Amino acid sequence: MPHIHPTDIYLTRSDKEAYLHQNAKVIWITGLSGSGKSTLASGLEQALAERGFFTQVLDGDNIRSGVNNNLGFTEEDRTENIRRIAEVNKLFLNCGIITINAFISPTNNIRHMAREIIGTEDFVEIFVDAPIELCIQRDPKGLYKKALDGKIKNFTGIDAPFDIPDDADLTINTGDLSIEEGIKKALKYIIEHVNKD
Repeated sequence: MPHIHPTDIYLTRSDKEAYLHQNAKVIWITGLSGSGKSTLASGLEQALAERGFFTQVLDGDNIRSGVNNNLGFTEEDRTENIRRIAEVNKLFLNCGIITINAFISPTNNIRHMAREIIGTEDFVEIFVDAPIELCIQRDPKGLYKKALDGKIKNFTGIDAPFDIPDDADLTINTGDLSIEEGIKKALKYIIEHVNKD
């Protein structure tokens, strides 16, 4: 008869949330490249930290350089990228940590998959809405220029689709709002979900 290890010897998510005085949630920020996802994620992290919340930001830089460094940008690889990210989020949830994700995650199907893996009750989707013209104008990494010059293929918004979210919990239009206004709007919505009091 195989030896079975008990699973009730570990601290639970509730134990860890009580210790951290917060409700763990996954904040999933989606939008085109250059829409302001990373800026919003950074500002939201700072605002939550100032209020005593414990967070972790996940974005293309820290995910694709590590756990997903073997993936490209085909449709299959993009799906696997998001699947792995969702699974990593589940681990952080179990630790009682608020994760802030900044990923293009371009299709409704891919975002629905993430929501299903993580769990609807723990998933807060924020759509950073900015017109493609504004994103091209900003182009912080010069990616649109490369895509428009044909040096990058399957670039979201140019020759690969981006689905407007059909069930985002919050939309922030960075064409109309300042950075500070966008962060304030996101914080007001998020604080109600993560506050334990």
